[in-house]
Amino acid sequence: MEFRHLGRSGLKVSEIAYGNWLTHGSQVEEDAANACVHAALDEGVTTFDTADVYAGTRAEEVLGRALKGRRREGLEIFTKVYWPTGPGQNDRGLSRKHIMESINGSLRRLGTDYVDLYQAHRFDHETPLEETLRAFDDLVRQGKVLYVGVSEWRAEEIERALKIADEMGFDRIVSSQPQYSMLWRVIEDEVVPLCEREGIGQIVWSPIAQGVLTGKYRPGQPLPEGSRATDDKGGSDMIKRYLTDDLLTRVQELRPIADDLGLSMAQLAIAWTLQNPNVSAAIVGASRPEQVRDNVKAAGVKLDADVLKRIDDVLGPVVIRDPARTRSPESRP
Repeated sequence: MEFRHLGRSGLKVSEIAYGNWLTHGSQVEEDAANACVHAALDEGVTTFDTADVYAGTRAEEVLGRALKGRRREGLEIFTKVYWPTGPGQNDRGLSRKHIMESINGSLRRLGTDYVDLYQAHRFDHETPLEETLRAFDDLVRQGKVLYVGVSEWRAEEIERALKIADEMGFDRIVSSQPQYSMLWRVIEDEVVPLCEREGIGQIVWSPIAQGVLTGKYRPGQPLPEGSRATDDKGGSDMIKRYLTDDLLTRVQELRPIADDLGLSMAQLAIAWTLQNPNVSAAIVGASRPEQVRDNVKAAGVKLDADVLKRIDDVLGPVVIRDPARTRSPESRP
């Protein structure tokens, strides 16, 4: 395993982070989830990402149990706050009330006294940004949170938060967690340049584009049984935009590139995200331990400029680049 600094902070994270968004507590049984976490640990992964909302808070519980007994100082545990975790009007968003209540719930479910990184899971248009940042800063002062970050924020939202933090003496954001893959590059034009200047690292999710970049979805063929595209628990929602014959045909044309490098399609896709120097870690998920073992082999892989050009030439017009595609709800869900 290779390690990188999280932005310009002193915290180092494993290049491959393990995430449990669509799996633990929903898609797979707990024994399988435990096996995946233990496979990640065996392969040198130290960074684990979750959120209070995943599987209706169950994902944090599963991860907490899977990590129980491990040396806490040797792990980096990340979680998030914003999406609804209860029926009340204040069981969502980034108000001081919800942040303070949510961190306590997350710590209890994860079985830890602190999280290494606490992330605002979306931008909250209904809460003054000063209120959110002060609450986060208070959690840092209390020792419940070591670093703060954001997920799926636009460049102008991150910039506003940095300005307020500097003016008020709060801890600055050290990380951004966006979707990023060969197919989804909306952060490259605005978010990445800002973050490079300000010392913020990207912890990217969906580096294999919901599984599409593994090549298992083929044009004109039925969807594989048991795949994310056939999941009726929410896993299929995001993948639908990729299931066009043109896009899937182009993905198949990446296979010779992966073969030339001795990589699996998934390894090529994950390694591609890690070529961006602003990326601190790529988050992978899994429903089987062998998926974890395959994915972690992307750590440390270097892709030459000609390989990156071949990938760009293959994918061409199917790549999504519009920064406006990063969008938080106008009102709390």
